[in-house]
Amino acid sequence: MVNDYILSTCSTCDMTNEFCEKRDIHYAKFHYFIDGTEYSDDMGKTMNSEEFYNRITAKGTDVKTSQVNVAEFIEYFTPFLESGKDILHISTSTGISGVYNSAKIAANEVSKKFPERKIYVVDSLGGSSGMGLIMDTLADMRNNGKGIDELKVWIEENRLKLHHWFCTYDLSFFIRGGRISKAAGFVGSMLKICPVLNVNAEGKLTPRMKVRTKQKAIAELCYKMIENAKNGLEYAGKCFISQSNCFKEARWLADMIEEKFKKLSGRVQIYNIGTTVGSHTGPGTIALFFWGENART
Repeated sequence: MVNDYILSTCSTCDMTNEFCEKRDIHYAKFHYFIDGTEYSDDMGKTMNSEEFYNRITAKGTDVKTSQVNVAEFIEYFTPFLESGKDILHISTSTGISGVYNSAKIAANEVSKKFPERKIYVVDSLGGSSGMGLIMDTLADMRNNGKGIDELKVWIEENRLKLHHWFCTYDLSFFIRGGRISKAAGFVGSMLKICPVLNVNAEGKLTPRMKVRTKQKAIAELCYKMIENAKNGLEYAGKCFISQSNCFKEARWLADMIEEKFKKLSGRVQIYNIGTTVGSHTGPGTIALFFWGENART
């Protein structure tokens, strides 16, 4: 039966509550801290994107995040199992977060109490709205009558075909988080260098090139889709973008993609980079997600 299981993911899928409700997708909430005050990553219900980025970019603000722990996952999983539902949970990449391990431990614990139920935890090897595109695809498959075991096998076999490409033109949070040195960040800012990155086969964010000016970096994302999309310019799947406080630039990329790819399934969808991921990227990051011809490397 179609409704004998639920689809679940992490709040770091960077979608919206409206999307999740419409697609019947559940999510476990990460946490973030602004100057020591804890908030739930609830896809903007507590704090909208504009307020969030205004607050974290204020001078001297301390921003931290924490993943969903084992106890929280047990509390989250249990009501679904009590109601007779199996669970397919798609986790944030192990190359980005340790939350997969917490979900696995919790799943093993609750399985002792509900041995008749299935609970699968799958590493997405991705994140942000790339994980959202995975969930959207799985929801379509579920609605078309596919069972939980079919979905688990399919995503394990196809998750690396979901391509993630990023660029950023504000290096301040990368400097603050120690991902690049202050000296390198200063030089990069002076030269208007924008790193272009992707998520590799291990689910890790990997620098691929440095591009002068944000316009060229954003255009490079479109070129990467031309190179890697399934069926090239004949790509007929969906395309998602997530962005951190730079909607104008994200819209420019979406327009470029819609001009190049005439057979897209609907318009390019643009989402906000949420509070957990945004705590690490800061503003000025654009991410592009699409299904590829081949698995990413």
